[in-house]
Amino acid sequence: MTRRYFSPELPPAGGSVALSTEESQHAIRVMRLQIGDQVTLFDGNGSEAEAEVIDLGRNRCELQLQAVHLISREPSCEVEMAIALPKPDRARELIERLTELGVKSVTPVIAQRTQRPPSASLLQKLRRGVIEACKQCQRNQLLEVHDPRPSLEFFAEKQSGVCWIAHPAKSCQSIVAAGTLGKVTAAIGPEGGWTEEETVIAIENGYQTIDLGKRIYRIETAATVIASVLTMAGE
Repeated sequence: MTRRYFSPELPPAGGSVALSTEESQHAIRVMRLQIGDQVTLFDGNGSEAEAEVIDLGRNRCELQLQAVHLISREPSCEVEMAIALPKPDRARELIERLTELGVKSVTPVIAQRTQRPPSASLLQKLRRGVIEACKQCQRNQLLEVHDPRPSLEFFAEKQSGVCWIAHPAKSCQSIVAAGTLGKVTAAIGPEGGWTEEETVIAIENGYQTIDLGKRIYRIETAATVIASVLTMAGE
């Protein structure tokens, strides 16, 4: 049972804070909070604070906040992922898992073999799923879900750090032997894989092809494997 709630603006020295309507409804109707209950608020930017419920309404939850503290539970490797998202139900679960693992951001890429680009309503649900996952796993930093980008446009843009593209090739780096890295951008393609044009553009712009082993993974499995290796390496 979670006693963590998202509030994007926490006064550093503490004070009175009202939860959003959505968070208030969850606290009152689902979690059945009562006046005097103790909870934790986090702002999605790395900070959290203890608070006490002081007033409740139909769709309103007001709390008295203690001093705010910066508490990071982020992995040492900064992981950004570019993913040709799977179907909506699978995409929602994928984003939740990546949030739990500590991935910094996800850019939905519209690949040349993408059948259906993510809709605005799906992106909204994914971002809400990030908040729910952070509440559960005690992460204080929200994973950022960027707006979709065409794959060729994304690959043509220079990225800092190490860049990987999951794609079978004659010369591949094994993620098992990756070791501890400071920052990685990892790209995972659609069910039909990346096209030759996409891989050529990516490699020309510094991406290394990586090997995920002998089996062919679904999108969400490949993304979770890569994120797990990278975020757990420095733990």
